[in-house]
Amino acid sequence: MSGAERPELAAVPETALWTLWQRAVEARRPDALLHDPKAVELVDRIDFPFAERFGTSGLQSRLQALRVGCFDREVADFLAREPRGTVVCLGEGLETQYWRVDNGRAQWLSVDLPEATELRERLLPPGPRQRYLAADATDLTWAEAVDRDRAVLITAQGLLMYLPPARVRELIAACAERFPGGSLVLDAVPRWFARLTRTGKMRTSGYQAPPMPWAMDARERDKLRTASPAITAVRDVRPTADHGPLASLLPLTLTVPPLAGHRPTVTVLDFATRA
Repeated sequence: MSGAERPELAAVPETALWTLWQRAVEARRPDALLHDPKAVELVDRIDFPFAERFGTSGLQSRLQALRVGCFDREVADFLAREPRGTVVCLGEGLETQYWRVDNGRAQWLSVDLPEATELRERLLPPGPRQRYLAADATDLTWAEAVDRDRAVLITAQGLLMYLPPARVRELIAACAERFPGGSLVLDAVPRWFARLTRTGKMRTSGYQAPPMPWAMDARERDKLRTASPAITAVRDVRPTADHGPLASLLPLTLTVPPLAGHRPTVTVLDFATRA
């Protein structure tokens, strides 16, 4: 650990280090499902016992890569349709998506808690089209920083499961009503997984996952529409793998009960345009 940065984060913000580590582990594989040289660079710069704290599970890194790939595809598709749009990343932590999918013209806004934003600013200084805002993602004051003349895509990756269910519903509704014509990409853990975190059973030898108050089984996805009349469509984003054992296992996980109804999900919510 020769890096100069020695982050000390609270339990939920520390998950930014966990996800960073998983991306770097996967990116170092010769058969990587996710290419993320920026994540590898960051892990090498940060003075933190990643392997001792989080372990080196190849399965965890692969599953993380599948989730990240879902978000990357949605953002890339949005930027292909709206090259000068704005991507708003809620609870972004040390996500390096900008360096993976940026098109050279879009605007990016990262919203996270002050301690996480401070660390991000030190490790990933923003470029001319990036802005970092230290704020609670559930406090919609950040919406005032978004250019309403541009198309907007909001991402909430690895965020909502750490919020109380009522706050999740409120945040979804607020986004739908404040960004007409926009979309929100979010992920959710299944209920069985969240229960394990709340009872302290989701742990490795050096790390225990924080409690996750909010969860959603895949079969419940359409209930998200009830958060606001401004939500016009709910779409499942399915992970893909073009090689390795997961390439053959994924179709079974996505279609065969009971696995299909109790798996982690990535979902897109589309918002109505203003009348």
